[in-house]
Amino acid sequence: MSETNYPIGRLLRSGITGFVAGCPIVEQERPSFGALVRAPLGPTDSIYGVVHELSILDDGLVRQLVTRDQPVDATVIADNRVNRTVPMEISVLAVGHSKDGAISHALAPRAPLSLDAIHQCNPEEIVAFSNHGSFGYLRHLLRDTELPVGELVAAHVRQAAAANAAAGKPEWKARATQELIALLRDDYERLMQVLGALAE
Repeated sequence: MSETNYPIGRLLRSGITGFVAGCPIVEQERPSFGALVRAPLGPTDSIYGVVHELSILDDGLVRQLVTRDQPVDATVIADNRVNRTVPMEISVLAVGHSKDGAISHALAPRAPLSLDAIHQCNPEEIVAFSNHGSFGYLRHLLRDTELPVGELVAAHVRQAAAANAAAGKPEWKARATQELIALLRDDYERLMQVLGALAE
C-alpha cells in the first residue's frame, strides 16, 4: 500500500508559474525543500510544483519577545508554536499539470484557486510524474536565476531518486543527471553549482 498524500496547507495566492500556500507551524518534516506537491485545478485536474521556499512569518508578539534582554521562557515558546496561529508560507514553483489523469510537464493553462488545499505527493505520484516524458519538468527548476538552483535541484532529485529506487527504478538518478548536464551545457557556472550540490 502506498503512502497516503495529505493536505499540508491552503493556497494564499497563485499563478501559472507558481503559488504560495499557508499552514500553521507544526513539528513535522513535511513539507520539505524540494518536495513535489500538487494543488487542484477543478474536480479532476491538478497543478504540480516543487517547494522552493519555506518561511515563517513574524507578528507583533514575536518581535517584542526577541528584542527583550531577558531569556524567553520555554512555556511562552511552546504557547507561541502550539496555541497561537503563527503561519508558515510555502512557496512553490510550478513544474507541470495533469488533465483527466494525463500528466504534462508544460505549465498549466490556469492557476489554482485561493483556499484550495495543497498536498505533498506520495511516492507513487512522484514516480509517475518524474518518469513521464523526457524530464521536461526539470527546465522549470532551472528557469529562475534568483532561486538557489543547485540546492533546489539537488533536494528534489534526492527525494525523487529515493521514490524511484523504492519502485525498482534505481537508474532514474543517473538519467536525471544526464538530462541536467544536457540542459546546462551552455551554462558552465550553473552546471557546476548543480553537480556540486548533487554530489553532497
